[in-house]
Amino acid sequence: MKKVFPDAAAALAGVVKDGMTIMAGGFGLCGIPDKLIEAIRDSGAKNLTFVSNNAGVDGAGLGILLETRQISKMISSYVGENKLFAQQYLAGELELEFTPQGTLAERIRAGGAGIPAFFTKTGVGTLIAEGKEEREFDGERYIMERGIFADISIVHAWKADTEGNLVYRKTARNFNPMMATASRFTVAQVENLVEAGEIDPDHMHTPGIFVKRIVHLADPVKRIEQRTTRPRATA
Repeated sequence: MKKVFPDAAAALAGVVKDGMTIMAGGFGLCGIPDKLIEAIRDSGAKNLTFVSNNAGVDGAGLGILLETRQISKMISSYVGENKLFAQQYLAGELELEFTPQGTLAERIRAGGAGIPAFFTKTGVGTLIAEGKEEREFDGERYIMERGIFADISIVHAWKADTEGNLVYRKTARNFNPMMATASRFTVAQVENLVEAGEIDPDHMHTPGIFVKRIVHLADPVKRIEQRTTRPRATA
């Protein structure tokens, strides 16, 4: 089966539909599948639920889907960098399922591993625990969290071969590997594409069996979310 597609729009053609749950990898603006996000915007699909560590920033990442109001719900752990997100949430226009970051990562991993639920101490006695089953183990209180399994995962990888085996680099190796396993249909945008057999099996992070389509996007724009500088020393 041919997995390599000429561009992001072609890679998502016939896949994205209204009302879907979509996982989007990345941490802040690092390792986000930006071109695939743009293709989802251009598809016009609406009423989407997105599972992502954050909601991008104004004008970038998932922020562009907030601008077009294609997202109806976010399952996230951090949303503090996006003013539009806050505005829509406070106005009751956007649903938020707020999840501690480690719990979110484990919910995704569990979904990919076929685990429907697990118990954790994180959030016990807080708003996070409201409406969730609670049990006691060895004298400690735990709440039950559900695994997450999506319709589509969109991820960003540093390298891939034509069979869909993926390698991530540094901070981009965060939510991307887990999300690639936790949906029915994974699409990857990759910076470097090589022929099958050219990646050392010991270096692969996501086996190609999880990846349905690939788009090669050389020289991606890598934005800096928070630029911090210091004045140059004067002569």
